[in-house]
Amino acid sequence: MAYQVGYFIGSLSSTSINRKLSKALIKLAPKDLEFTEIPIRDLPLYSPDYDADYPAEGRALKQAIACCDAVLFITPEYNRSIPGALKNAIDWASRPWGQNSFDHIPAAVIGGSPGGIGTALGQQALRGVLGFCNARQMTAPEAYIQIKPDLLTDDGDVTVEGTKAFLRDYMQEFRDHIVRVLTVLPRDRDDAPPAD
Repeated sequence: MAYQVGYFIGSLSSTSINRKLSKALIKLAPKDLEFTEIPIRDLPLYSPDYDADYPAEGRALKQAIACCDAVLFITPEYNRSIPGALKNAIDWASRPWGQNSFDHIPAAVIGGSPGGIGTALGQQALRGVLGFCNARQMTAPEAYIQIKPDLLTDDGDVTVEGTKAFLRDYMQEFRDHIVRVLTVLPRDRDDAPPAD
């Protein structure tokens, strides 16, 4: 059985190092995880005014999450917190009230930056938001990746063996976390609402 993992890249940058990190994670993941990026670039800014009539972009986001068994957040840290585009996407997915797309979904958070703290504070901010959204987060291992020049190739190869082994272990732990959560809280992807 394959598990469908939707992943969010918190950065909108065309040269995002977290996009490179996402490629590495996919390459190093167990073979029974299948990955689909959930795009966030085209979402308008969320407002409760949309709750009565979600626009197509919001419906597509919620549909994409509904088709997943789990979600993975790969994000930079902006000003010691979450990038605005990622927070906006979470706000869209968690509304309207009572239709929270993240309820009980297995989730993991990872990120990389050139700095020594490797997105630690941004991840903590994100974890607080996901906790409120009732996502079932993998709490360990934590993964704050300092991305130095040449650590990752454009194709997602990891050039440092210790980092490669750590990321492979992280993805194995994520896979095991997904299995544990879905054993207790199975998801019914067949009931996903249409995107229209």
